[in-house]
Amino acid sequence: MKRPSLVISLILVAALGILASASLFTVHQTKQALVLQFGDPRRVIMDAGLHFKMPFVQNVIFIDKRILDLDTPAEELIASDQKRLVVDAFTRYRIIDPLQFYKALRDERRAQSRLSTIVSSSMRSVLGEEKFETVVRDKRSDLMERISALVNEQAADFGIEIIDVRIRRADLPEANSQAIYRRMQTEREQEAAEFRARGQEVGRAIRAQADKQVTVLIAEATRDSEVIRGQGDGCRNRVFAKVFGQDPDFFAFYRSMQAYETALEEDGTTMVLSPDSAFFQFLKNPNSVLAPSKNGQVKRGARVNVDKLTRGGKSLSESMCPEIVVNAPTEQATN
Repeated sequence: MKRPSLVISLILVAALGILASASLFTVHQTKQALVLQFGDPRRVIMDAGLHFKMPFVQNVIFIDKRILDLDTPAEELIASDQKRLVVDAFTRYRIIDPLQFYKALRDERRAQSRLSTIVSSSMRSVLGEEKFETVVRDKRSDLMERISALVNEQAADFGIEIIDVRIRRADLPEANSQAIYRRMQTEREQEAAEFRARGQEVGRAIRAQADKQVTVLIAEATRDSEVIRGQGDGCRNRVFAKVFGQDPDFFAFYRSMQAYETALEEDGTTMVLSPDSAFFQFLKNPNSVLAPSKNGQVKRGARVNVDKLTRGGKSLSESMCPEIVVNAPTEQATN
């Protein structure tokens, strides 16, 4: 008698458990629930926690109530100035009316498909009225607000609230970007060539001015050197003449030394001379001189008096050539 009662009790407990599990459901805090009875919406549950439903008759679908992202693919648009641009945007939205959302779209997959179409058409409508510079640079924030308002107006019928529509990137197509880049590169190369040409022009002017100054300095230095050299030659001739007049023996000695220096160079010259030749007179005796006597014969044994070459503490060249003054060249600044 006890075993059938125990079995019945177990069956009743299992039935109650199944009935309870079919009657109770939990709504997470990130979700909102819609209770359906034979596919017909009956209740909307927005609060998280434990809730009840009619078992085997009603079922529950859960809808996310967080902010959701919709990442639409980049698409090519035409601005009002007939310039093509590629726009990459994303949308953030939230389901605020689960019942309206279920009646219009049923699930999130279909909702994203419809929203992608609405966002694309809204961007074409708004951006197509603006110029390329306005979209890319000037009024992008205003344009995004206009697109958001337009999309929100159309998505209100689906129980969806559009939080924001953002343009991630708005740029020219790849082919146009390459063409503009090549044009900009050509312009910069032209500017660089112009700057180089100006620099070369200034450089040539500076070099020409410097070459002119160098030529003038060299010409003036050459002129001064020739004048000084002429004065020196004249002074030398006067000194030689004075020395010859005062001391013919020293002049003969000096001329013989010059003859030795010229004739005895290391160039392989061969000379055949008599040992008694007057050419070797100063090689045999440096203190002897060769001077003709009154009867035309050579006078031997005289000495050269070098002290005769000075006068009053000055050399003979200084006393006879006071006009030779060598001035150091002055530096000229070049502009």
